[in-house]
Amino acid sequence: MPNAGNMQPIAHTYQEHSRAIWTLGMPLILSNLAQFAIHITDTIMLGWYDVVALAASTIAGTMFFVIFIVGAGFAQAVTPLVAAAAEENDDVQVRRVTRMGLWLSIMYGLVVTVPFFWAEDILLAIGQDAEVAAMAHIYLQIIIWQMVPALIIMTFKAFLAAMEHTAIILWATIGTAIMNAFVNYALIFGNWGAPELGIKGAAIASLAVTGLTVVILVIYILRKLPQFELFKNFWRSDSEIMKRVYMLGWPIGLTSLAEGGLFSASAVMMGWIGPIELAAHGIAIQLASLTFMVHIGFSQAATVRAGRALGRKDEPSLRRGGITAIGLSAVFAVLTSLIFLAMPEVLVSLFIDPDEPERATLLRIGASLIMVAALFQLVDGLQVLALGLLRGVQDTTVPMVMATISYWVIGLPVSYMLAFTFDMGAVGLWLGLVIGLAIAAVLLLWRFWGRSVRIAPPITAET
Repeated sequence: MPNAGNMQPIAHTYQEHSRAIWTLGMPLILSNLAQFAIHITDTIMLGWYDVVALAASTIAGTMFFVIFIVGAGFAQAVTPLVAAAAEENDDVQVRRVTRMGLWLSIMYGLVVTVPFFWAEDILLAIGQDAEVAAMAHIYLQIIIWQMVPALIIMTFKAFLAAMEHTAIILWATIGTAIMNAFVNYALIFGNWGAPELGIKGAAIASLAVTGLTVVILVIYILRKLPQFELFKNFWRSDSEIMKRVYMLGWPIGLTSLAEGGLFSASAVMMGWIGPIELAAHGIAIQLASLTFMVHIGFSQAATVRAGRALGRKDEPSLRRGGITAIGLSAVFAVLTSLIFLAMPEVLVSLFIDPDEPERATLLRIGASLIMVAALFQLVDGLQVLALGLLRGVQDTTVPMVMATISYWVIGLPVSYMLAFTFDMGAVGLWLGLVIGLAIAAVLLLWRFWGRSVRIAPPITAET
């Protein structure tokens, strides 16, 4: 029986593929930007409240995110599997995959929550300031309860994206971003009669927003997609599908960890150069991250489109869709690169207090990094787009190896050599990142062209 979703007709021409990717990808892009706005709001409000609170939330948030991003791989594995099953009009398969994605997310979340109860001891052991570690511990004791629902949200979003119901993802993210700002303002500062809770208030706001998002998505799924009976037999184990989601998901999580770790390591090395360079690096990364949200949206859309082409075993559509997605990402990268090259100092100045004594130095270093970011945009966008296409054809293990080698075996050592051995400083460090990401893009795109058709093994008995 065909699925009653809002799925688009099969695209044949490049124009049709372009329209389909824009229609599917735009809500994902905007929801990524809204999610980014939540992070920025938290940072600004805690920065207004107390510098130590901001430092504590930063280190605690990093600790949480590193653990979270690995588990999110299981949720991301749901997208291509559900997309392929939906294209085959197999409602039962859609339910089985989503259910096991939820199972793996919940089990992972429960296990990794345990070490957070000793967060202060862990942070002290890795050399963090005692006051920051104590405050970060307070923050983490609240947001550890966010791990499981946050991973559930990722799984629901993966399911909805695969079914091409992306508008709800956008509106839910915008709504919760607005709620997060209001609750933060009330609980951090004690406004509108609320208690002044500082960093505790920020943690409570995050937890409340996460809980509300789960409720919104569950209600939407039950009302708009009842044919999948997503929660039917939820308690029933399905080892065959669980293994498949697991085998597809863990390389995705480790690839994300490798990429995130690359930028964390680059920040550490930038700190070795100097505090001004580190501050300039932080500004440039914020700008690059903002535009990167668009490339992630294109990548997510490419995963769905590739998964559906795989479900139809439609090699021409898979290739045309891949070329179209790559083209759209490249065009956006060129446009943003031109902006970065045209006004680097203007962009950096947005982040610097006019009365800052080191303003001139920050502008000079930051502008040079923004100009390197013009190159960075293209290669970073292409490599994440290639990862999205490969996930769509359910190919994640070899891409994980390719990406990790490109990031850590090539990119990071080259960054170190250019920055310190060849005394190129901050610019050399960023050029090394560009080289690593460029190699990843070339290898991953080559991998996709070589594996444009990958027939997934058949699934047996219905459960």
